[in-house]
Amino acid sequence: MIAAARIAVVLFVSLVGSAVVGPIATAAPVQGTEYTVLTPPQPPTTTDKIEVIEFFSYGCPHCFHLQPLLKQWEKTELPDNAVLVRVPVSFGRREWGQLVRAFYTLEATGDLERLDDKLFDAIHEQHQQLFNLDSLAAWAAQNGIDANKFRATFNSPEITAKATRAEQLSRDYKINGVPTLTVAGKYKALGKDYSDMLRITGELITQATAGE
Repeated sequence: MIAAARIAVVLFVSLVGSAVVGPIATAAPVQGTEYTVLTPPQPPTTTDKIEVIEFFSYGCPHCFHLQPLLKQWEKTELPDNAVLVRVPVSFGRREWGQLVRAFYTLEATGDLERLDDKLFDAIHEQHQQLFNLDSLAAWAAQNGIDANKFRATFNSPEITAKATRAEQLSRDYKINGVPTLTVAGKYKALGKDYSDMLRITGELITQATAGE
């Protein structure tokens, strides 16, 4: 009987110990310090998946530094039920407005994936002044795009409509700085640094998936 009692105690301690050291649920992000709520919430732009929108500008040095981290996060941590949508903004700056059009022009010509990082690098590493159509068309030609095709696409009604839509989205989402990440049209991620912001964004995707 004594031996049996001792075995029971050992088993009880083992079970309690397992409960203590077992997997711990990730804490939900804290409103006000890790994210804010968008009011009113915004509808999806292009998909029935949970949208993570990055509001950014090629002219923003902070966006330049976030870019490699965001690309890696998209490849390795973005769940299948979510999608990353990038929206360039200008905040009324003419130079940044030209970069908004450049983003959608590269997207339209099929060169965005190839030249996305290169445009960031040209501005922030090589200090090229790519803030008007002439300089952007010359840069595009140096990178394998026909300059006339780039110009025509850049000035097309399609690109004008997309640029106008991007500016409207930045107003609807009340974006006042970049880079900014939003989730499901409901939440705006905060964070102490870029890695922290991406961590919180992942937690907000989980929250949105749960319908919270």
